[in-house]
Amino acid sequence: MALRRRLLALVTLTTGAACLLTSCHQATPVAALDVPSVPVAAVEPATLTNDLVLTAEFVPYQDVDVMAKVAGYVKNIRVDIGDHVRQGDLLATLEVPELQDEMAKANAGVAAAQANVVTARGAIQRAQAEANITHLSFQRIQDVLTKEPGLVPRQEVDVAQSRDLEAAAQLAGAQSALNAALQTKSQAESELSRTSAMLQYASIRAPFAGVITKRYANTGSMIQAGISSQTQAMPVVRLAENSLLRLMLPVPVNAVAEIHDGQPVDVNVVTLGRTIEGKITRYADSLQASTRTMETEVDVPNPDDKLVPGMYAEVHLHLADHPNVLSVPVDAIDGLGSSVQHAYVVRGNELHLVSVTVGLQTPTRVEILSGLSSGDQVVVGRHSGLSDGEKVDAHPASYEANGTSRS
Repeated sequence: MALRRRLLALVTLTTGAACLLTSCHQATPVAALDVPSVPVAAVEPATLTNDLVLTAEFVPYQDVDVMAKVAGYVKNIRVDIGDHVRQGDLLATLEVPELQDEMAKANAGVAAAQANVVTARGAIQRAQAEANITHLSFQRIQDVLTKEPGLVPRQEVDVAQSRDLEAAAQLAGAQSALNAALQTKSQAESELSRTSAMLQYASIRAPFAGVITKRYANTGSMIQAGISSQTQAMPVVRLAENSLLRLMLPVPVNAVAEIHDGQPVDVNVVTLGRTIEGKITRYADSLQASTRTMETEVDVPNPDDKLVPGMYAEVHLHLADHPNVLSVPVDAIDGLGSSVQHAYVVRGNELHLVSVTVGLQTPTRVEILSGLSSGDQVVVGRHSGLSDGEKVDAHPASYEANGTSRS
């Protein structure tokens, strides 16, 4: 009886072990059926904006070294660094004794020429009177000779005619002398005008409204005439127009084709906490070989002088706006920038590899031109290890689950 019980217990243990082994073998296929979990995002309409952010520097609209056209000593200088001046304001006065002497000489020349003109006019009046009387005498003798031939000797007629011709010649000579005197007067007046103009250059004035940014000379300084680029003439002051500033943008070569006049930009002056709306005013239409950038300018009004040349600003350049276009996150597309671009679409928990054509690309999203439809679920993130037709467990990506959009 005891032996029978032992046999029964052994059979029971054997049967339990067999069942346990059978269960383990049945669990292995279930584990093999585990599918990868992938994050997905929906293909949906969005407004895509392509902005280029550049660092730019403010420079004066005009910035010049004010030179002297004539050489001389600084008699007085009326401005200093930081002074604001208007166009035509007197900046400095030079002492030029040579020009003052030339001015006196030119005035004397004009006076002498005017006296010569008066003398010549008097000579003409005398010559005219002489010519009139001699011509009248000759005319009377000629009339008598015509009416009563032989009454007047022929010699008297010839003498009267000779005197008439001589008086006419003297009148012509006096007229020529007057013309010469007038020419001399014109030359003297021209010399006076030139000397006066040169003397005016001794008063150095502001060529435009601006602020003095540097003062080179002081009272008594010797200033050379800055009339040649080869001379080492010292400027008097440096003048900058800061009421209107130029913002210099180095636009990279890949964005040059999108640049045009009037294009809107947002200027963020970080140091002042200001954002200014502006427009592209001009561009070089040529690339700098050293940097492969195109010099582009934005004119920024500065009526309150809060902006200072040399400040930097972040410029947001609006290159393109595509409203209400189909788009997906950038990391949903494989091969961006290449000739073959594709995405994985999840349909019925199965992956489908789809070729796509893309358009505008922003830092977070890309426009879909063909290959996908609104509402399609595309795999985002890393695509390594995935294959076409594979079964997957799709779940919304973190930003999709949170209801945020990365446009």
